[in-house]
Amino acid sequence: MVILDHKMPVLTGMETLKEIKARNIKTKTVLFTVSDSGEDVQDALKLGVDGYLLKDMEPDLIIIDIRKILRGELVISPNLASILAQTLRTPSIQDIAGNLTGRELQVIQMIAEGLSNKMIANKLDIAESTVKVHVKHILNKTGLRTRVDAAVWTVNHLSK
Repeated sequence: MVILDHKMPVLTGMETLKEIKARNIKTKTVLFTVSDSGEDVQDALKLGVDGYLLKDMEPDLIIIDIRKILRGELVISPNLASILAQTLRTPSIQDIAGNLTGRELQVIQMIAEGLSNKMIANKLDIAESTVKVHVKHILNKTGLRTRVDAAVWTVNHLSK
């Protein structure tokens, strides 16, 4: 069994996991970390990790989970289930950006800048009702619920 952490001196835990899988090394792999990021858990699962355990777990539970992993079970710290579910339910950058037209990308960027529909309409020289249609399409295509969700998502993902 190989126990990894996200932050290690030479290679990160994820890089080491990729190497282990690429070389087809037959061993159980566990990420034992403080990272409770849903994206980190998802990435580790995609790479084939056998366990994702948080360092703040009770020692007795760590031993139980390691035994489960050695028996071939996939184990994830219990409090990560809801975080992982939320990550899986949130549309990815590619899903959102790839589904939007050029005009919709302009509108979502302006929403992120805090512009109102009227201000967006003036800036793009289109009717305010057209902006409303674009916003409706953006929300429908992305699965985001509100303008605020769209703005936050844009700031976090498209503005970097």
